[in-house]
Amino acid sequence: MTNAPIWQWSAVETAGAIRNNEVTSEQVVRAHLDRMQAANPALNAVVVDLGVSAMKAAKAADEALAASKGKGGTVGPLHGVPVTIKINIDVEGQANSNGVVAFKDNIAPGDSPVTANLKKAGAIIIGLTNTPEFSLRGFTDNPLHGLTRNPWNADVTCGGSSGGAGASIAAGIGTIAHGNDIGGSLRWPAHCNGIATIKPTQGRIPAFNPSATAERPLMAQFMSSQGPLARHVADVRLGLEVMAQRDPRDPWYVPAPLTGPKPTAPVKVALARIPEDMATDRGVIALQRKAADHLADAGYAVSEVEVPDLNKVWQLWCDLIMTETRVLQQDQMLATTSADFQKTFRGFMALANPLDQAGYMKAIAERSRHIRNWMTFLEQYPLVLMPTSVRQTPEVNADLGGDQRVKELFWNDLRFISSMNVLGLPAAVVPVGLHEGLPVGVQIVGSRYREDMCLDAAEAIERKVGILVRQLWERR
Repeated sequence: MTNAPIWQWSAVETAGAIRNNEVTSEQVVRAHLDRMQAANPALNAVVVDLGVSAMKAAKAADEALAASKGKGGTVGPLHGVPVTIKINIDVEGQANSNGVVAFKDNIAPGDSPVTANLKKAGAIIIGLTNTPEFSLRGFTDNPLHGLTRNPWNADVTCGGSSGGAGASIAAGIGTIAHGNDIGGSLRWPAHCNGIATIKPTQGRIPAFNPSATAERPLMAQFMSSQGPLARHVADVRLGLEVMAQRDPRDPWYVPAPLTGPKPTAPVKVALARIPEDMATDRGVIALQRKAADHLADAGYAVSEVEVPDLNKVWQLWCDLIMTETRVLQQDQMLATTSADFQKTFRGFMALANPLDQAGYMKAIAERSRHIRNWMTFLEQYPLVLMPTSVRQTPEVNADLGGDQRVKELFWNDLRFISSMNVLGLPAAVVPVGLHEGLPVGVQIVGSRYREDMCLDAAEAIERKVGILVRQLWERR
């Protein structure tokens, strides 16, 4: 650890070094702010620099640590550690713009639960990261803050909607980044940027924005998750633990234990069979199969099988989210967004079956059947190893290529990602290697509230692959 620059340390290492007086929080935060100054101009990942307040918080953290040692007290698990927040959740006193010009002055009157939990754990927020308008694209660009670039290759996407979070972590800006995921917005940027994440079970991490003037549609609440992105799986685990603390403002929060019963060994893993209609990149699929070998080497029992109703589950996700958006949000979105957003939005709508009142109610009922099928399947195979994307990372703003290109991206390439949102199941992503110089990740899905098993498997892959972004840093 001491041979590497401070900004390259993991969150776990950084927190330990601060607690043990090996380094001060001021030194750590300064190192990350310097890294942000060096790396961010080429990326535009962090779009609100909170360096001034972060340095004040770091000084206060050092003073609090010294006082606690004198009294025999303890500090939080992220005491003095720098993190970032996606610009679509509330940080008191900052604008929650969600990438929309019309919301640039939407100042948050209080902290969201994730922000509050990070602060309670002692974390220091050094900046806010970029997202597309309304966080409703898989590509991170907007008229308010501009385009975010991928640190591996500026010509390909950093993903979305947590693209700023993913790019910042890969570049070494902050130790843990907050993001959220309603259709892949944690897992897709993790894949694109060569980092790790967990989309938790619905209800695991509390969510609420004090700045919101209306509640989100019901299925959007059930399909969206907050979560951490990091370079190390251990940091993802720590971020999950911190973010998952109770907040009474979220009625769907579930105080489930973060560690479940020890599974019977060997843990059976279903390697998801690729649907025949998917156009795939042979090199990407080969790397994902390599992840299966890594799990087998670690003692998991891996079998290739077909997962339940993947196509129907994806279509249900698309129909539900687009129906809610069309009925409750479309008018505001179209009145406040750019031509680029509206082009992609039309592509999304073309993928969905428009549901009337009865159709919407039937779709919600159908969701229960699909969840039941998957829960039964996960009794036999407690983990499922599946792709994030089945093809190489696409070019910047590839979704602006028309309705057919949108369909290729979200139905073909990312079908395995968005399907998991409608089911509310936990899903981790961990890098498995590089293909033609670009990161490839793999997704590990588990049963409800078994994030621990997903992350255990992710760590088994990480032990074989290593921390992928180190290869990025060595290139520079």
